[in-house]
Amino acid sequence: MPNERLRAAMAAGCWTYASLAEKVEVDPKSVERWVNLGRTPRRLTAIKAAETMGEDVHALWPALRQSKPARAVSPDIVALYEQRADVPVSRFVDLLAEAQERIDVLVYAAVFLHEAYPRFTGLLEERAAEGCAVRLAIGDPDSPNVRQRGEEERFGHGIDSRCRLALMHYRHLVAVPGVEVRTHGTTLYNSIYRADDQALVNAHVWGVNAFAAPVWHLRRAGAGGMFDTYADSFDAVWATATPVREG
Repeated sequence: MPNERLRAAMAAGCWTYASLAEKVEVDPKSVERWVNLGRTPRRLTAIKAAETMGEDVHALWPALRQSKPARAVSPDIVALYEQRADVPVSRFVDLLAEAQERIDVLVYAAVFLHEAYPRFTGLLEERAAEGCAVRLAIGDPDSPNVRQRGEEERFGHGIDSRCRLALMHYRHLVAVPGVEVRTHGTTLYNSIYRADDQALVNAHVWGVNAFAAPVWHLRRAGAGGMFDTYADSFDAVWATATPVREG
């Protein structure tokens, strides 16, 4: 059965079988089979194709929408995912939407949240209006560590440009009571998305884009556990970060 969603996305972006195949590094006949026969590419290939076209991989290939939590071996671990692409964006959104007291986000850019859920900044405003303290630490696009990560993940200037895009999304939140936005230039070992006593932690692996790296869902089971390790890490980066000003 043809993949009409993929066909429409390619037409909208003026992609041909050959041009998309060149970007994704596959044979044009493979792309043709994705469209006309409804074949599903391997996960990493599908993710690369979707990002190339600026589309949601799960919208193009719903069969890839599979969460694969592993058996927990620590009281703080709720689930372990092989890669971030296995985690539905709704998992991030729902986690933060349930926060009552605190939301902490430590990333370089994470614009995938805005791309898949355009109301993301509105969600943060709503939580702040309900009394939730929101702290957002975004990568400084001029930081050498950010540029280095781009080189390591073969994104070139892709990451620092996405940091600038993230700042565009978040800058207006600086004026919102209860929300603080800062930029940091640290070497980011993990991206952290904390909501009260739960967190999604996206590990970073040298040479691998974050979407293909593992994610663990943590819930604070007691003092001094894995959750506190990452919460303390956020606080340490936050203390070195620079406040973003209005304008």
